[in-house]
Amino acid sequence: MTTHSLQAAWITSAAFRPFGQLICASEDGAPYGKDDAQLRLQNGIPRFYIMRLQHRGCTFDRITRHQRCTQCLGALQGKDWLLAVAPPSAEAQPDLGAIAAFRIPGDCFIKLNIGTWHAGPYFTTDVIDFYNLELSDTNLTDHETFNLKAAYGNDFEIVF
Repeated sequence: MTTHSLQAAWITSAAFRPFGQLICASEDGAPYGKDDAQLRLQNGIPRFYIMRLQHRGCTFDRITRHQRCTQCLGALQGKDWLLAVAPPSAEAQPDLGAIAAFRIPGDCFIKLNIGTWHAGPYFTTDVIDFYNLELSDTNLTDHETFNLKAAYGNDFEIVF
């Protein structure tokens, strides 16, 4: 098996655009606009919840996508975190050469476009609570996972 290192870059709106949106604080009362999360949740009942994740390293051999909704993720308590992504594709697997990793500060969140492949969240602390906005049945009916290890003998490690 081959382990590929992915250098995590600090996320910027421009760099993350092929995968989704970076959402940062805005002034209260500002009108809705292009910098707000452009959500697609019409295919079911939205679910907003807090998920507690334990530290599990920064290596992955599977990557997942959701094709019925956007997904928003953000860390609570201001903790930085990591995410690997690949752009949406018509194929049943991601473009290996397009997999990128981002370091996301704990004072913003991300919105994944429909179909964006993603692995994570990853982090170096023991535990982080994340808020997650998706559909109530996303993990049951819209959770397509591609096994990089089985298909290519590859796994990926996010480094920063």
